[in-house]
Amino acid sequence: LFCERIFGPAKDWECHCGKYKRVRHRGIVCERCGVEVTESRVRRHRMGFIKLAAPVAHVWYLKGIPSYIAILLDMPLRDVEQIVYFNSYVVLAPGNAETLVYKQLLTEDQWLEIEDRIYSEDSQLVGVEVGIGAEALLRLLSDINLEEEAEKLRGEIESAKGQKRAKLIKRLR
Repeated sequence: LFCERIFGPAKDWECHCGKYKRVRHRGIVCERCGVEVTESRVRRHRMGFIKLAAPVAHVWYLKGIPSYIAILLDMPLRDVEQIVYFNSYVVLAPGNAETLVYKQLLTEDQWLEIEDRIYSEDSQLVGVEVGIGAEALLRLLSDINLEEEAEKLRGEIESAKGQKRAKLIKRLR
């Protein structure tokens, strides 16, 4: 995540592989490692990003108080952590299964049992989708229509009282 090729060299006037050292090579881009020979302080100014192969849940939004991810999903933080840390599966689409509910948590044993039922030859289960990790959270978050959810919450806030109203206001924020 601290790639010298993107952000600049870690040491002043030195490329990563060490082929070019000292000020006399200023501005040269090393053919071997691709790092420009310049001052290391450019790392503070250069912006860049790395496209990761899989989604990641940022700890500030997951474990921060309040947990914005848990509030948006209207799930307890403990359940969200179980999904992110690959301890529990979450139902993304229940399909035609009567026993499954959207956002229901499943243990690995429960999921293996359901998976066996789905892939058996006489199976009637269709459209069941289950996920785990930050990829499942991304899917749950992308399923939320924010404008529609905000309107629904505003309507509920008008009729709610006490602690329930405070929770709804926190979710709307």
